[in-house]
Amino acid sequence: MKRVYVIGTCDTKFPELSYAKGLLEKAGVVPVLVNVGIFPVEHPVDVKNTEVAKYHPTTPDFLADVKDRGEAVGMMAEALEAFLLSRADIAGVLGMGGTGNTSLVTRDMRAVPVGLPKLMVSTVASGDVSPYVGPTDICMMASVADVAGLNPVIRAVLGNAAHAVAGMVANTIPEAIAHKPLLGMTMFGVTTPCVQKLIDIFKDEYDPLVFHATGTGGQAFEKLIDSGMIKHVIDVTLTEVCDLLMGGVMSAGPDRLGSIARTRIPYVGSLGALDMVNFAALDTVPERYKKRKLHVHNANVTLMRTTPEENEAMGRWIGGKLNECEGEVRFLIPEGGVSVIDVPGMPFYDPEADRALFESLEATVRQTEKRQLIRLPYSLNDPAFAEALAEHFRAVTR
Repeated sequence: MKRVYVIGTCDTKFPELSYAKGLLEKAGVVPVLVNVGIFPVEHPVDVKNTEVAKYHPTTPDFLADVKDRGEAVGMMAEALEAFLLSRADIAGVLGMGGTGNTSLVTRDMRAVPVGLPKLMVSTVASGDVSPYVGPTDICMMASVADVAGLNPVIRAVLGNAAHAVAGMVANTIPEAIAHKPLLGMTMFGVTTPCVQKLIDIFKDEYDPLVFHATGTGGQAFEKLIDSGMIKHVIDVTLTEVCDLLMGGVMSAGPDRLGSIARTRIPYVGSLGALDMVNFAALDTVPERYKKRKLHVHNANVTLMRTTPEENEAMGRWIGGKLNECEGEVRFLIPEGGVSVIDVPGMPFYDPEADRALFESLEATVRQTEKRQLIRLPYSLNDPAFAEALAEHFRAVTR
C-alpha cells in the first residue's frame, strides 16, 4: 500500500505534524509520521529519528553523542535521503517548519523522483524559494504564521496542505495511450526557432521535453538525465555557462554537462546563446559591466554581449567538459551565429567574438572517432542547422 510520509522534527512540531497526519487519515490515505529531530521524544511516531539515522552512509549512530547540533542536522539530512530512497511505498511527502526544517526536508524532497507529490509548508515560502525547490517539482506553501502551535490560521493552512497532498495521491495521472521516448532539449528565447524546428522533425518519434535555460532549467535537464528519465538529448543551448563564468543571474552551476559524462548517453549539442550574459533589470548590471554592449530584452532581463576573451574562456570550459564524456558526442558549431541577435544586422553580431569561441573549443577538445566537432556554415537558427542536428542525433542513437 502506498503511503504519504509526513516529515518533521517531532521535538518541536509534533502537534502540527500529528494534526496533518490525522487529516490525511480522514481523507483516506495512509500517513507515516517520520521524526527527523535530533533529540529523543516520547511522542507516538511511526518512524523514530534513530531509525532514520541508521541510514547515514558512514555514521549510523551519530545521534548517540550529539555535540554539534548543526552538524547533526546535516547528517540527519543525509540519512533521510537514503531512507526515502530505500522506500518502495512512498505515494507523497509532506513537510512543515521554519528555515531549519525547510532546508532539511526539501533537500531530501529534491532527491525523490520528479512527479512524486511533495509539498512543504514553510515560513520562508513567500520569498525566494529557489534554494529549496532547485530543479524539481516541490510545492511550497507559505505558512503565514510560524509553525509553532495550532491556531485557526495554522489549522487552515495545514488542512489545505494535507488535503492537497491527499488529492494528488488519490487522483493519479493517466499514462499516455501511446508513450514515446522523451527527447530532452534546451532552449532560450534566442534559440527558439532551432528547437521548434527540431520538435517538428521528431514529433512522430519522440515526446519533446524542453528546458528553459534559466539556471534551474539546466539543473533540471541534468537531474533527469542522471535519473534515467531522459536518455535522448539535443542540447542546443549552453547559455548558462556564460552566467556561470561571468557572474550572470542564470547559472546552472559547475555541473552543467556533468550528467552526460556520468551516464555516457549519446550527446548532440551546440553553442546556443553563448553570446550573452543575463542580468535582471538594467540598473542591476554590475558596475564593472556598465560600459559593455548591453541589450534590454525586457524590463526584467538585460543581456550583455560576451567578448572574445570571455568566449575563449567558455570554449576552454565547454571543451574540458566534453573531454570527460566517453559516450558518443557530436558537437555542432554554427559559424553564422549562435543566436537570433548574433547575425548580420542584429545587435550582438560579432564574428570576432564567435571566432574566439570556436577556435578555443577546437583547441581544447580531444577529438576522436566518438567525440567530434562539426563546423557548419549556418547560423544556429537556420533550418539547415536544425536538420544537421537531427541527422547527427539519428547517427549516434541508431
